[in-house]
Amino acid sequence: MFNIEEELKKLPSKPGVYVMRDKDDNIIYVGKAVSLKNRVRQYFRKTNKTERIKKMVSLIDHFEYIVVDNEAEALILECNLIKKNRPKFNVLLKDDKTYPYIKIDMKSDFPGVFITRRVINDGSKYFGPYANPGSAKEMIDFIKGRYKIRQCRVLKERTRPCLNYHIGRCLAPCVGNVSKEEYGKQIKEIIDLLDGKIDKIIKELKLDMEEASKKMDYEKAAILRDRIIAIERVSEKQKVSNISENSIDVIGIAKSELQVCIEIFFVRGSKMIGREHYFYQDLKDMDDKEILSGFIKQYYLDNPNIPSKIMIREEIEDKNAIEGWLSTSLGKKVEIKTPKKGEKLRFVEMAENNAKVTLENKEKDKSEILLELKDVLRMDKLPRKIETYDISNISGEYMVAGMCVMQDGVIKKNLSRRFKIKTVYGQDDPKCMEEVITRRLKHSIENPKGGFGELPDAIFADGGITQIRAVKKAIAKYNLDIPVFGMVKNDKHQTRALMDESRQELEISQKLMNLITNFQDTVHDTAITYHRKLRDKEITKSELDNIEGIGEVKKKALLKEFGSVERIKNTSIEELTKVKGITKKLAEKIKEVM
Repeated sequence: MFNIEEELKKLPSKPGVYVMRDKDDNIIYVGKAVSLKNRVRQYFRKTNKTERIKKMVSLIDHFEYIVVDNEAEALILECNLIKKNRPKFNVLLKDDKTYPYIKIDMKSDFPGVFITRRVINDGSKYFGPYANPGSAKEMIDFIKGRYKIRQCRVLKERTRPCLNYHIGRCLAPCVGNVSKEEYGKQIKEIIDLLDGKIDKIIKELKLDMEEASKKMDYEKAAILRDRIIAIERVSEKQKVSNISENSIDVIGIAKSELQVCIEIFFVRGSKMIGREHYFYQDLKDMDDKEILSGFIKQYYLDNPNIPSKIMIREEIEDKNAIEGWLSTSLGKKVEIKTPKKGEKLRFVEMAENNAKVTLENKEKDKSEILLELKDVLRMDKLPRKIETYDISNISGEYMVAGMCVMQDGVIKKNLSRRFKIKTVYGQDDPKCMEEVITRRLKHSIENPKGGFGELPDAIFADGGITQIRAVKKAIAKYNLDIPVFGMVKNDKHQTRALMDESRQELEISQKLMNLITNFQDTVHDTAITYHRKLRDKEITKSELDNIEGIGEVKKKALLKEFGSVERIKNTSIEELTKVKGITKKLAEKIKEVM
């Protein structure tokens, strides 16, 4: 048995990463330390702790640690473990949205320039993100209109060039019409443009234009003149500050009672090229410095678009370690700055103000939805937690149910649950609904702090009055007072209305109808996906499942090699042993059983 006090005595005074686990061996927190002994012991001493840390410590059943050589190694290991395990008490970056980037595939001899929403370490250059997808498209259109680069996604050798060459929009590298050096000059200029080095580009273009004029190549001079004008126009659209550095990310933070918003501005060469924002729940009692540290480490892990400066309001505890890690990743110095005055401080304040506005707008939408729900459902309190259920089966086979949760007006897919029907035989959806609700309520009554959490404020059933009555029957078993409503569909299987227990259809706004439709679609997808999984699993069962020593991996390997169970039956022991994992003894057993 793990004795925490005894294990604390064994901790070394060395740098490393510690991993906190609960009684089910789930990782609930990952942290790094310059001294494992000092850091880990702090959690178990009577010091002033936030509610969040108190709750985490109460769940710790045992811990483990990994000793490393220095703080930089600890930081990288911490980031990777958080990314892999997503512990519930760490600050977790949620990529629930993706913004477009402009990508230049530098590994190609003749790079293409494209829009992408996937940023990976593949040797390409990425510029962005562009919060407005239209801005990214506008920039791509500008580049492809002003530079004769390839338009095709994949460069293939051709015997003759495509139409883009004939209309003067490509130099046709596919047929060898341009050298790498000449083509590369265009790409270098495009990179400078996207990096915000406008003055440098215009200076070089003016020299080229004057040179062309001297040679009386007026056509080329006119093309260069038009390019200068176009670049100056696109540059003016983006200019937002007098900050002279080429590459800065500015991070602001705002808090409310319910959540935290982090806003990040991307400034490249005095131009703001885009921004992103992220929301975090249940972090209100966490220190801003700790939130920012966690955010920065996760955001820049595996991110090839690292700036030379990151500007934040307050200095974070592990600033030096993060700077060293990012500098190594970028290949040049990266600084985390906390400006105290001037234009740079104004930019941090702008990020913070935008974070506050973004947070207020989101919470305003939430509060409006919650207030309308309270009014429509005729409830005395805000319906902060609503659960919905759907049954899925085919003629009573593979019967399952899906459950989804709406918390504070937001559908939380991570709180979805699936049930396999245990007591109902034959197709009887209301009976299935009654079983599932009974089981679900029992969970919270017996273990309020368990995986299902607190009881819901209201329950929505996928269906009409029959399903409502089934849910009410289950609720009555525990003498609870939870209002129930049905989400009714029309003949085209589209959400038509919200119905109460007296079959009355409730009048709701279009915004609320859209949310309820999404809620119903989500729970339906949860149920049907689970149903298909069970059905497909049953369909793929074969005689191989009855042979001891043949698991899913070996079964797939055999079927992949021989194509069918019938062919496996007719295959020799020698042939069977050629499949990875199949020993002679196992091959003999297969032949004996089949």
